Amino acid sequence: MILPKIKVLKSHGWQYIPDLNNVTLTEEFRGRAELTPSSDMSDVEAAAKLCPTQAITTAPFTLDLGRCLFCGECALRAPRNIRFTNDYKIGSTSRQALIVTPETKAIDFHPENVRKEIPTLFGRALKLRQVSAAGDASVEMELNATGNVNFDFGRYGVEFVASPRHADGVVITGPISQNMAEPLDICFNSIPDPKIVIVCGSEAISGGLYAQSKAVDRSFLEKYHVDLWLPGTPTHPMTFIDSVMNLISLKKR
Repeated sequence: MILPKIKVLKSHGWQYIPDLNNVTLTEEFRGRAELTPSSDMSDVEAAAKLCPTQAITTAPFTLDLGRCLFCGECALRAPRNIRFTNDYKIGSTSRQALIVTPETKAIDFHPENVRKEIPTLFGRALKLRQVSAAGDASVEMELNATGNVNFDFGRYGVEFVASPRHADGVVITGPISQNMAEPLDICFNSIPDPKIVIVCGSEAISGGLYAQSKAVDRSFLEKYHVDLWLPGTPTHPMTFIDSVMNLISLKKR
């Protein structure tokens, strides 16, 4: 009975990631975008019209990762001008930093925006309450994966908890529907001060496909300070891990 299990283990190889600071994702992964302007921008204009979230502008030439669905259609339509790299280090404390230009070679984390009390209080242990504010479960599944045997983010003391009373901050996923606006507010106010706000996924950052929906109420983001913006549809576990480690000063990008 044990032999088939040994064969499965051998076929899967070593799953555990020993060093979360030294991870390279497959080339097929769509992370940070690289933009290359050209004399003829007609392909970019066509790609901008294709984008359902208006993440692309042509004058100036930009791509907003906070709106991007990472579907890759723009790169197929304008391959000379738009390319997605496998760089997963795309989270930032600045919403503006997520807007990629032709000059962008890396997403700036902007460590100067990190409140001083965050690394002091949460550098050795950080407990987070995740709230799906009308999310589709894709980002939520990736966040769950951060604690599995592959990533084991809990080794750094970063874990998700069931109650906001036991949390140090909230991780918001989904576009924030009207039905979830009040529960999200109640959850946030149940967390003791000081507390962290992490907005995870393009839907949470910008509303995504639902930005213009009447069923969405994003006033929470106008009332409270956001400490971390994490793009992705869904957000990759390594994007979350890298950004949170930078936030609590376990590493420097």
